[in-house]
Amino acid sequence: MPALDQTFAALSDETRRAILARLHEGEAALSEVAQPFNMSQTAVSKHVRVLSDAGLVTVRKRGRTRYCALNAGPMKDAAAWLNTYKQFWEDGFKSLARFLEEEK
Repeated sequence: MPALDQTFAALSDETRRAILARLHEGEAALSEVAQPFNMSQTAVSKHVRVLSDAGLVTVRKRGRTRYCALNAGPMKDAAAWLNTYKQFWEDGFKSLARFLEEEK
């Protein structure tokens, strides 16, 4: 799967986006990442694996604990792709504003 597809697929899930938001605050043990969710740590681990496979999270084991950290690099590529459509939307909104102004 191309990297951009993998990034958007990983970001398509609400739980995974919440995990990324948590990791934006800093590295955390997997148990800490799982704590706010009403699901098993195994289920959260599967979400973390999807994020890790997409390159959005790095997981390192220290002792018996796995620590997760955000890697926002792939999101930069996704944002750049989305920004290619920014001018399209801005032009559309300007056109709509002109039309509405003329209709007054």
